[in-house]
Amino acid sequence: MRTRRSTRAGQYLALVCYLVFLAFPFLWLVSTAFKPPRELGSLHPTWIPRDPTLGNFRQAFDEQPLLEAALNSLLAALSAALIAVVIATPMAYVMARHRTKLSAAATGWVVVSQAFPFVLVIIPLFLILKNLHLVNSLPGLITVYVVWSLPFALWMLVGYVRAVPRELEEAAAVDGASRLRTLVSVIAPLLAPGVVATALFAFITAWNEFFFALVLLKTPEKQTLPVVLTHFLGAEGVADLGPLAAAAFLATLPSLVVFALIQKRITGGMTAGAVKG
Repeated sequence: MRTRRSTRAGQYLALVCYLVFLAFPFLWLVSTAFKPPRELGSLHPTWIPRDPTLGNFRQAFDEQPLLEAALNSLLAALSAALIAVVIATPMAYVMARHRTKLSAAATGWVVVSQAFPFVLVIIPLFLILKNLHLVNSLPGLITVYVVWSLPFALWMLVGYVRAVPRELEEAAAVDGASRLRTLVSVIAPLLAPGVVATALFAFITAWNEFFFALVLLKTPEKQTLPVVLTHFLGAEGVADLGPLAAAAFLATLPSLVVFALIQKRITGGMTAGAVKG
């Protein structure tokens, strides 16, 4: 009994340490965003600002087009997430339900493609977009985000489709439901949580992406939020820490809000699907 309690205490301690490790960057970011310049340069930094200020936020909005960049990021991320799940969902269903050598090879290629570094694909992508006159445009960036997020979306959705019992489709067929009716009325509701989760990951991936946006977008009014954040760095790499932290804090909020709004739906839907299965 004593050994079991010690093990459980060790597990809780490890969990607390892990949560602190995850929360530390965000808490430090929030603290820095509200600190006045004299506290940012202090040799004895504190977690809670002694004289909190909104000056960093005002300076960030005055110096850089944050709203315009946020709209560009939002448009690119939403479009990429929507297009990725629309393309990946039927592909995942076919790959999960028809296990052939071709689908197995496609799944293997999807997994391997996740190991490709950005620099490996940026040159061919840039040349293709240049020929299509899509360089320095949001449609071009959205195309890249869809291509980049599609393998992971496909890999996720294949797992969700395989979790849906085949017996449900067979039962619907016995009841006289057509193939289309089965897909719409039986499969689609069970896959909805997986589609939402996949769209969420595709959205966050595109929202936080920096390298492709830096290479492909040159006009300031078309740049996304991660690229605009680098403008708070001086020519010699010295960061304007207060405004940078304020802008980074604002850039983090949409991802947190989106995840907070739909996490219950994801969890609830997965549980419902498991019960129905």
